[in-house]
Amino acid sequence: MDTRFMRAALGQARKGLGRTSPNPAVGAVVVKDGEIIARGYHRKAGLPHAEVAALNKLGGRADGHTLYVTLEPCNHYGRTPPCTEAILKSGLKRVVIGMKDPNPDVAGGGCEFLKKNGVSVTTGVLETECRRLNEAFLKFVTLRRPFVSVKSALTLDGWTATGTGHSKWITNDRSRQFVHGLRDKSDAVMMGVGTVLADDPLFTTRLKRGRGRDPLRIVVDTHLKTPRDARILHHDSPADTIIVVGPGVTLEDQKWYNGNGVSTLICPIKAGRIDLTALMGILGDMSVTSLLVEGGASIVGSLIRDKLVDKFDIFKAPKILGGDDGVPMASGQGPKTMDRSLMLKDLRIRRFGEDILIEGYPDYK
Repeated sequence: MDTRFMRAALGQARKGLGRTSPNPAVGAVVVKDGEIIARGYHRKAGLPHAEVAALNKLGGRADGHTLYVTLEPCNHYGRTPPCTEAILKSGLKRVVIGMKDPNPDVAGGGCEFLKKNGVSVTTGVLETECRRLNEAFLKFVTLRRPFVSVKSALTLDGWTATGTGHSKWITNDRSRQFVHGLRDKSDAVMMGVGTVLADDPLFTTRLKRGRGRDPLRIVVDTHLKTPRDARILHHDSPADTIIVVGPGVTLEDQKWYNGNGVSTLICPIKAGRIDLTALMGILGDMSVTSLLVEGGASIVGSLIRDKLVDKFDIFKAPKILGGDDGVPMASGQGPKTMDRSLMLKDLRIRRFGEDILIEGYPDYK
């Protein structure tokens, strides 16, 4: 019974993905006599948390009922009052929690407070699902670094584009809509300048159902080669665009971009390229919790070698180029022997028509 209602709370939490940063996405349901009587989710940082949103639908009273919530209720003052106070005032007799708060400064505080005040508390219900839902928040709150997801689309023989650089389209429309959904849920999307030069992309979110949210666009461009007429600089979007440049780019070179609504960010370089490890620290300081990388072979290869990728979303389409001159998923120096290849774990395989999506987490050794 508990798993059934926690799944309902997870469904509520998913509605907030991409909207709550830097807060987690949290969902809650209130149950009376085996029936859900109220639902709520955290919509945006600064707005009521999921527990309070659900209780507000009952006028703040839930005497003798049970609350299911995907994350441990907060027990501290932030931009909103503690949820534990609202729970006590409501008269709830039991609280079922998916996972404890991962924040080392507050973990367990909400549970202990509720127990001391006579509320029955159960934890760890569908914990794996709850943790996966907030995998970006988990990393950010403990390491202050964004959760990095790499998305790639490949032919069956492993190419992301033809030898001429042509790549539209490897995957079908359903797969591409899924990618727009990934953008919708991410704080930022990042690419290298090579992708800008080759594809002139927009990197906006274009969902067929519902209104999408454009993520922050980040272009890694050591020497500031992004064309001034690139579409990513000129289309109408509420989202900002940042070009990450090396310290050798002068203020005069940056002036035009800064005067046309584009921010430039100077980052240290390593081996003649942007130091991606340093960049992750900077993005963490900017409260970027989730970063979707849709870059080309160079940036993906660098991220893999620097062990910065947290998750891969790799599409395979039933197409074969058949040559040896295509564009690979990752470039640069790879391992010399197969036993040193990067293995993926916790795999999830999905179908989008004839396309296959492989989701997995790198097992760095």
